[in-house]
Amino acid sequence: MNKVMNRTAPKATNRTPHPRHRPPTRHDTRRPGGVPPRKPSIRGRHDMPPTAPGNAGTAVTTPETALPPARPTDLFADRLLAVLSGQRPVHWMLRHTAGRAYDDLTRLAEISPLRTHGARPVVHDIGYYVPSEGALEVFARVAAGDQLRALAFRLERGQDRRWRCTAVETGPRQ
Repeated sequence: MNKVMNRTAPKATNRTPHPRHRPPTRHDTRRPGGVPPRKPSIRGRHDMPPTAPGNAGTAVTTPETALPPARPTDLFADRLLAVLSGQRPVHWMLRHTAGRAYDDLTRLAEISPLRTHGARPVVHDIGYYVPSEGALEVFARVAAGDQLRALAFRLERGQDRRWRCTAVETGPRQ
């Protein structure tokens, strides 16, 4: 069976989360804040020897620790949720759909099946099934407060190697 559950918890880091409404604060106390940073030499960055981080307590993002790119299942689940909950207009998905999916999405968006009063809906869990090469059938559980709803859609990879939504459905509204 090719069914996969792929929504995992984000990796824990040593850093404390910063509020999103302001930039992170400076942690390196060796240089005063008013001094401008050094200008790089004429050589490119790839010519420079690797250096150790200045402050051992500061997290450094390297290719090994960088976050992997988001999966198409996660991206489309979030995009469809934004449209079906009324946060984004339907035409926002126009270039990400193919076939009758845009018509289905327009029909569903008129009734806003995932719109809630109060808590904002979020994608709780995602799973997918691979019926054939270049196609994914995805299901998502959408949570809004104490309610849990279903969202299902199909993704197909086109000739241009881009994923497009070709079908979308939601569970019955209770």
